[in-house]
Amino acid sequence: MNPRARTTEELLAEVARMRSRDLPVRGGQVTAYVYDTGRAEVHEAAARAYAEMLEVNCLDPTAFPSVVEMERQVVGAVADLLGGGHGIFTSGGTESIMLAVKAARDAAGKASPNLVLAVSAHPAFHKAAHYLGVEVVAVPVDLETYKVRARDVADAIDENTIMVVASAPSYPQGVIDPVEEVAAVAAAAGVPCHVDACVGGWLLPWLRAAGAAVPPFDLSVPGVTSLSCDLHKFGYAPKGASVVLFADPAMRRKAYFASAAWPGYTIVNATVQSSRSAGPLGGAWATLQALGEEGYLELGRATLEATVKLREGLARIPGLRVLGEPESSLVAFAGDGIDVFVLADEARARGWFLQPQLSYAGIPANLHITVTGVTLAGVEDMLKVIAESAEAARERGPVVLPEGLVELVAATDLEALGEADFAALASSVGVDLRPEAGQPEMATVNAILDALPAAAREAVLVRFLSAVYAT
Repeated sequence: MNPRARTTEELLAEVARMRSRDLPVRGGQVTAYVYDTGRAEVHEAAARAYAEMLEVNCLDPTAFPSVVEMERQVVGAVADLLGGGHGIFTSGGTESIMLAVKAARDAAGKASPNLVLAVSAHPAFHKAAHYLGVEVVAVPVDLETYKVRARDVADAIDENTIMVVASAPSYPQGVIDPVEEVAAVAAAAGVPCHVDACVGGWLLPWLRAAGAAVPPFDLSVPGVTSLSCDLHKFGYAPKGASVVLFADPAMRRKAYFASAAWPGYTIVNATVQSSRSAGPLGGAWATLQALGEEGYLELGRATLEATVKLREGLARIPGLRVLGEPESSLVAFAGDGIDVFVLADEARARGWFLQPQLSYAGIPANLHITVTGVTLAGVEDMLKVIAESAEAARERGPVVLPEGLVELVAATDLEALGEADFAALASSVGVDLRPEAGQPEMATVNAILDALPAAAREAVLVRFLSAVYAT
């Protein structure tokens, strides 16, 4: 902290300096993490509403009735689009999923609760299970369609199962699980079924309206008892904005937390957080209002057209193949004779970020692209960069790891290493963790991670994050 107060101009200049190495949040060259309408006026409306609600505290809706009015409108819009229900506005998909799992756990009252899901289900379910003392029972996906099979879900359900999960779509390959079939086997077993529509909830209806074949997936499907939908994804609202819907209001109440076992103020929370800014709620409300149905339908049409062009273009690039038949605007492609991790580095050097995904459960390493409303304007440029990067990656060849390196990393007790020691280990494979170093080439790191079992990958990632934030 500085000894003297600094002016607004000084602070904003410092923010600009710190952001100078960030990936761009507008323009469509970053194909993950950010969602861009391409409409500056929508962003401006959201930013101003966000700032207006910034200091309003969602902790006590009786003190700030604007929170109740806004949340009713936002949740109501999601419920109207996705088959009804009773909802909660949350900070993001992970919190929405956390509340759905909590509600199911508390309603079931099992001594040893478990959660049945596909290996393609989002890690937020594993995180929720970890925090809430729930076992995860993971089932495989079909390696042709990348969808979970209802019969595998049915076989995994037992007397301790509190919930089964279907994804619409699953993030890795952008395919929609057979929600009707999964919900039916869950209902037959008397178990709740949650649909993870964090990505697809505010996307699939508009793609359907634009002409895409989208199967039923929401709360109108018999047996679906809860659903999560992120508005900071294809709702294009500022982070963090999500909604979790429950078919039964009694189940929504199970997501709440109340405590009167202390002498202070009354505690009753709809979310994991207690005090929280209403800024994200204001931003989400304003975005929905600024775009309206016509705006979302137009974005849906542009997104669908861009996705089709991307898939067709990838099919024309030698050595690349799209995984499965994506039913949303998430597209993943693998390489034949091309190291996709090297390809990602080559694309990054050309100004484009493609998201690497490691191999797992029989699914090969691949690169992931999230197509958004702004992608259509640059899809030909993206394909040109991918083609050039693929050729460059073919010429460079795959990453060759030093003999014994993977075994060394796997056998190392990472907890015994200090932050400086881990940073030195990272430096030995070409990763400079100093903030001023910017984004390193990641092909070698991803190749090492890809060669490790999941538990070892997680241990490395935890140490990596700790080292990044070390002072």
